[in-house]
Amino acid sequence: MTIDFLIIGQGLAGSLLAFELIQRGCKIIIVDNGKENASQVAAGLINPITGMRLVKTAGIDTLLPAAKQCYAQLAALFQRPFYIEKSMLRIFRNADELHYGLKRSNTAEYQPYFGERIPGSPVINHINPPFGCLEQKQTGYLLTRPLLSCLKDFFITKNSYQCAGFDYQDVQFTPCLRWQNILPKMIIFCEGHQAAQNPWFSWLPFQLAKGEILTLQHQAFLPDNILNYGYWLIPLNDQNIRVGATFDRNNLNLHPTPSGKDSLLKELNVVYDKLSAATLIKHEAHIRPCTLDKQPYIGQHPRYKQLAIFNGFGAKGSLQIPWYSQLFADSLLKNSPPPCSIARHYERHFPG
Repeated sequence: MTIDFLIIGQGLAGSLLAFELIQRGCKIIIVDNGKENASQVAAGLINPITGMRLVKTAGIDTLLPAAKQCYAQLAALFQRPFYIEKSMLRIFRNADELHYGLKRSNTAEYQPYFGERIPGSPVINHINPPFGCLEQKQTGYLLTRPLLSCLKDFFITKNSYQCAGFDYQDVQFTPCLRWQNILPKMIIFCEGHQAAQNPWFSWLPFQLAKGEILTLQHQAFLPDNILNYGYWLIPLNDQNIRVGATFDRNNLNLHPTPSGKDSLLKELNVVYDKLSAATLIKHEAHIRPCTLDKQPYIGQHPRYKQLAIFNGFGAKGSLQIPWYSQLFADSLLKNSPPPCSIARHYERHFPG
């Protein structure tokens, strides 16, 4: 079978890139082992202003409209919503965070992303923000699990999906590129954290990080906002919330831990002690494919040009992947340099 692109991995990166290429008339097959991936576990949080210093994400004025347009297009196709826009309350934990919050909210380029500032008070909507909080706008979260399920069904109807393990040793380069009975023009690896074990791309300086997330059931009153207090809280409905996420570079496995759970619950209790009686419904762990320079890894292998990578979006995949899928599709079809090209790491990291 001759195709244009063989895509490895049906996480958010592989799925949205595959969808983009199909929309442009390409013949693709996406191969996935059917196991739960980081995209399914992750919260899908979209937050334009991040970090202790409340810094605007680079390119946000392009990334956010592209993401919203992409998820609206998919919502129309599958007749169900995937992106839930919900404002965020940024709870200041100390005077430094309050300082940066006031500074950003008074800066013109940041104002479209901020709403009301609430001064410090003993109790705000039953929440304890000792240094006050600030409403962030244009925030929300992606329902990644149902979106990936719908896209999988879509790929199946297009005869563009195979549930199979991918053995790197099955790739043949001569007389032409081949994997099993498939003859692609290019293989694109969208494997998330597994890329650190990829024989062609493991030289890239990944900085993987494990994250743990809790789903809780509660009877408490909560405002209908995402909460950001170092960790985050997403209200799924009147009785269920998701809380996350821890950040661990040392224990790179998919096992939820008591220490991870305790850390999340402890900080949650500081912000809103009425949730101390919440019932744990689910405790999950995933590994984020973070990168050394916090930019994604996109482009062709320096020696094997028939191999490419589309990876490294870390915790910002829901925001970044739609736009970068469009740019990478342009690059692939026009044979032009890709965005965030891995060529920036050739000299220092590629073993040659």
